[in-house]
Amino acid sequence: MTEPFDVLCDFLRRNSGLVVEPSKRYLVESRILPIVRREKLASLDELVRLIERGKSPQLAKDVIQAMTINETYFFRDKMPFDIFRDVVLPKLLKARSAERKLRIWSAACSTGQEPYSLAMLLDEAAAKLSGWTIEIVATDLSEAVLEKARKGTYSQFEVQRGLPTTYLLRHFNQIGDSWQLNEALRSRVTFRSLNLLSDFSALGRFDVIFCRNVLIYFDTTRKEDVLKRMSRILSPEGFLLLGASESLIGLNTDLSSHPDHRCLHMRSTDASTPATAAPKPAWKPTVLPEPPSTAPTRLTTSSPAPALVRTSR
Repeated sequence: MTEPFDVLCDFLRRNSGLVVEPSKRYLVESRILPIVRREKLASLDELVRLIERGKSPQLAKDVIQAMTINETYFFRDKMPFDIFRDVVLPKLLKARSAERKLRIWSAACSTGQEPYSLAMLLDEAAAKLSGWTIEIVATDLSEAVLEKARKGTYSQFEVQRGLPTTYLLRHFNQIGDSWQLNEALRSRVTFRSLNLLSDFSALGRFDVIFCRNVLIYFDTTRKEDVLKRMSRILSPEGFLLLGASESLIGLNTDLSSHPDHRCLHMRSTDASTPATAAPKPAWKPTVLPEPPSTAPTRLTTSSPAPALVRTSR
């Protein structure tokens, strides 16, 4: 008979892509046993039987979210953000000069520090982006972390991790012992719940995709599947940024690595295009429709700040 632990690991792999090694049994038990106690179940075995029978979708969702790794902080690893500011953005400003639109996706955004870090960099470049429309979409599997991200409220410890003091003073308001991003910056990011194993083609095309430090937990087959599907929604001359420790070596994908920046990747058909090549035809974005309560409204402004998609949140 298969042990409950093995059944649970198989469930996690199939439904979230997370690969749990046998040596991590202690980690699984430390995160799942509180759910067992909360639900007043007799054992881990009983919990596994419930989720395998599909009788409690919410319980299955709670188990997946409990195992999700949510480690993040502002400007994490720094280098990808430097590359975004110094390499990616200048190239896209030139390539998209006709349509003056950019779409950015922060995949597996956790509690929001990554997309908000990008929003701060774009705010710094407001003079260059005058008249542009920019959309930042941030997704994660966990509803709990998305709720925190939407509020944009962080502890003193969280704002001290990677966030320059100048940004803290410019974009945050202190509320007791916590700090909250001002509404202007929070409104620049649209947060959505999404499992990377599901079909995300309806999100439309993106000029930049940040997918860092999440695929390292996937097996090779699922990693290749996600990357191939991401390459299909990456616009011509667009860029994908992976984590500092992640690589395409040994993977069958439709992507090629930038020769000078190891975390930067492009569609294989674009990678050989000379930097001086003429821009490709303007891309017309397809935006995923949202329920009426959360549908983004495009803001048009003549001020130096770029026009950004706002939400009602």
